[in-house]
Amino acid sequence: MTTLPGPSRAARTTGPAPQTPRGGSRTVLGAALLGFFLISLDALIVTVALPDIGRSLGGGMSGLQWVVDGYTLTFAALMLSAGALADRVGARRAYGGGLVLFGLASAACGLASGPGVLVAARLVQGGAAAVMMPASLALVRQGFPDRAERARAVAVWTVGGALAVAAGPVLGGVLTASVGWRWIFFVNLPAGLLALALLTRVPASPRTPARTDTAGQLTAVLAMGALTYGVIEGGDQGFGRPLVVASLLVAVAAATAFGVTQAKGAHPMLPPALFRSRTVVVSLAVGFMLNAAYYGGVFVFSLFLQQERGQSVLHAGLLFLPMTALVAVVNLASAKLAARFGPRTPMVAGQLVGAAGLLALLTVGPHTGVWVVAALMVPVGLGGALTVPALTAMLLDAVPGDRAGTASAVLNTARQTGGAIAVAVFGALLAGADTFLTGMRWSMLLAAAGLIPAAGATLLLGRGGHRGGKA
Repeated sequence: MTTLPGPSRAARTTGPAPQTPRGGSRTVLGAALLGFFLISLDALIVTVALPDIGRSLGGGMSGLQWVVDGYTLTFAALMLSAGALADRVGARRAYGGGLVLFGLASAACGLASGPGVLVAARLVQGGAAAVMMPASLALVRQGFPDRAERARAVAVWTVGGALAVAAGPVLGGVLTASVGWRWIFFVNLPAGLLALALLTRVPASPRTPARTDTAGQLTAVLAMGALTYGVIEGGDQGFGRPLVVASLLVAVAAATAFGVTQAKGAHPMLPPALFRSRTVVVSLAVGFMLNAAYYGGVFVFSLFLQQERGQSVLHAGLLFLPMTALVAVVNLASAKLAARFGPRTPMVAGQLVGAAGLLALLTVGPHTGVWVVAALMVPVGLGGALTVPALTAMLLDAVPGDRAGTASAVLNTARQTGGAIAVAVFGALLAGADTFLTGMRWSMLLAAAGLIPAAGATLLLGRGGHRGGKA
């Protein structure tokens, strides 16, 4: 068993001791919850509005893919370093700065005059979300020093994110149909201002020395950005084009350099010892595939319902309601199942249910009833909701307590990367296929082909999901 070194005593005690919030712990939770809701919402609210954005700004399929991936790419690539930033400057300051930047980027998205401006603003928005994510959870920890109360607060915080994921496609459809697609971004402004108002009642957070892995961060961003660009533009223009080939070669070189920095660096973002645990490796693979299936599926079927079946944006948003409405409820049920039977049981069940839903979607044809399509999408959402809470619990049980924050950040990075890569790959399949249905079926088949072996790997872990020791 390999144990990662914990922070030094100085690192644990530097900075002022946490204070009791002037507005109470509920104020802290409210501020953290609002931000987490917003960053989770913006990962999906845009998907249903994509056809309207395309008609308004142009850009074609590749432009629509970048509207989604511009956000998730920077969100995933910067999250690990953002956690160190929150430690160094204090969670309250990092969270407030992230909120301000997120609001400004949201306004820029809503005012965008062309696809390039919108994508650039989405990149900034994703970077702001990366700063907010770890800082929001750190604020919850600061506001709830009692372990039992903190556990309940974290559960509420988690449900807030689940509700945002559930509401995203529906709210996107309602806003786009009623006041226009720009309001899917403008709606962030009043919620962000409310979160900032609550944050003024939260005391300053303690600061701890935290080193930034600059080389690792730069190579990670370059690898993910080059890979995403290569897949999106390759699907749109052809994979033989020199710029696409060069981009994919850069991705390989940057990924190799990233691996070297993590193995040889003094302060790597991804401590190599973390990956000596089979539980950690399986957890990250499962998280990657879950988001690939869910976010990729929402992207594909948003386009299918509107472009291929002629549904209005409002109707398309409502058709996602059966899939998303169960997310928060099933999240809670998953936690109870994991507590009773161990995390492996709901994880395996959830992945197999999700894979079955993806395979069932292969039967969708040009004349399949739209509400039948909506019903067939339900197992995909159900499987993810059943898996994620148990997955998180299993990962945190597999690492030392002083590495819980790093492990959580790595898991969220894997999940966001899965969503970004899926949108890029599925969009390339749609663009390159003879018909939209052919590309859609290959996308669903590819997602199912990833979930099934991930479920098998989960099944091979010990009953509690701990075989292989702690990282």
